[in-house]
Amino acid sequence: MNEHQQTLWGFMQQQSDKLFVQTLQHIGLTFISLLIAIVIGLPLGVYITRKKQLSGLVLGIAGILQTIPSIALLGFMIPVLGIGAKPAIVALLLYALLPIIRNTYTGITGVDSAVKEAALAMGMNKWQILFKVELPLAMPVILAGVRTATVINVGVATLASYIAAGGLGEFIFGGISLNNTNMILAGAIPAAFLAIVFDSLLSLVQKLNFKKIKGVVKAAPVILLLLSCFYLIPSAYGSKLTAGFTPEFMGRQDGNLGLVSRYGLKIHTIVISDAVMYKAAQEKELDVISGYSTDGRLKAYDLIVLDDDKNIFPPYYAAPIVREDALQKFPELEKTLNLLSGLINDSVMTDLNYRTDYLHQTPERVAKDFLVAKGLYKASRSGNAGIIRIGSKIFGEQYILTNIYSMLIKGYTNYNVATKTGLGGTKIVFDAMTNGQIDMYPEYTGTGLMAILQAAPGIVQKLQASKDSTYQYVKAEFKKRYNIKWLKPIGFNNAYALMMRKQQANELHIKTISDLKRYLSSN
Repeated sequence: MNEHQQTLWGFMQQQSDKLFVQTLQHIGLTFISLLIAIVIGLPLGVYITRKKQLSGLVLGIAGILQTIPSIALLGFMIPVLGIGAKPAIVALLLYALLPIIRNTYTGITGVDSAVKEAALAMGMNKWQILFKVELPLAMPVILAGVRTATVINVGVATLASYIAAGGLGEFIFGGISLNNTNMILAGAIPAAFLAIVFDSLLSLVQKLNFKKIKGVVKAAPVILLLLSCFYLIPSAYGSKLTAGFTPEFMGRQDGNLGLVSRYGLKIHTIVISDAVMYKAAQEKELDVISGYSTDGRLKAYDLIVLDDDKNIFPPYYAAPIVREDALQKFPELEKTLNLLSGLINDSVMTDLNYRTDYLHQTPERVAKDFLVAKGLYKASRSGNAGIIRIGSKIFGEQYILTNIYSMLIKGYTNYNVATKTGLGGTKIVFDAMTNGQIDMYPEYTGTGLMAILQAAPGIVQKLQASKDSTYQYVKAEFKKRYNIKWLKPIGFNNAYALMMRKQQANELHIKTISDLKRYLSSN
């Protein structure tokens, strides 16, 4: 059943278990970070009311932290704290600090000095004045800061799924990768609902009279601790091994859906960006990952590919695909792109990927070195006979191929190139192609067959035994349906694959996906 046949409510019912777990994780992440932010931010806000010369510096630093893009902040945390809950919680609490510190400072400095002088005249010491006069009078303003911090955290927590911390972002990013509106809304609606509910509840607390606020404030630490514990509940139901799958892999038939339907594989799964999943496997934070068979990190992190003994992954031979109108407009283009045909086998592509993924060489340098080694590199002619727009998906191999094609076009023709790299999942880059925003990009026969053409299971089973029949089928169908041409294959097969650490797989005697399923069933 595709998304057009399935209603949003139907999708949410079908995914209700997962939605429940992700909502609990989302609440837990929001309130663990909020609790820590209050513990740090409230005393800091009080302190700078006493040391006003430091107020500008403290508020300035908190303000700068909030201007850092949240995805970048999560990225900065990974080398220090790894993946999972820890970096997500630290990033969230940093975002929550500014409103809490600022409102504490504003609330206390806004207390009428005559009231403080009267308290002093009555014989109160500085601590009594703080707890019996200043904080109670400043509490509505402080609660407004907590309210703002809560809403910020609910929103930013959706990004936590990129680093395997769970939450409602798993559905949102999966939906974006697969262009599945139901999936996006299944994550976005509960997240928005949580923000509205928590904001409304805190708004009601703000409006209470002083005696009732006092009771709520005393109960707040217990309430926050209970809500924070929600994050721990889902992990109690996990399997012995944990898998990390990309958002796109989660929603594909030649991905997690196939693992469930053909293998009956039931494994505790978290959604993670492919930028960090290999590192997470190496560092034993994940046991199984969805990788790519030519990825350089296989070699770098000592991972092995589990044999797909039930053939759910069809051949993924790479080839450039080009709009027919672009081939007519640029007559030298096809011949130039086909210069790469047959030159990159699996081991060559794995080595090129290793250089970008692990040695951190730029895709431009890797592309140029490859062309020089093959005797194909020519300096750019700086041509002005038209611009060819090349797109790519958001992983290293695509960047390398895009750069190789760009250099070939600039060196062998009078055309120029505009690149639009990092276009997310398959559906995004393919839509850019059919909408006329790009002219070409490198694609894979298996992805064309499964994700774009969405071929019937019978056709897939018949074709996937042969790389040539798969190529011929997608070539014919793309021409017929989209007026897009598959040029000659590059030569390598970058299939989806399940991977494990070599040492762990050997210890558990797991060589195939069926072995993995048997191990999970027996434990």
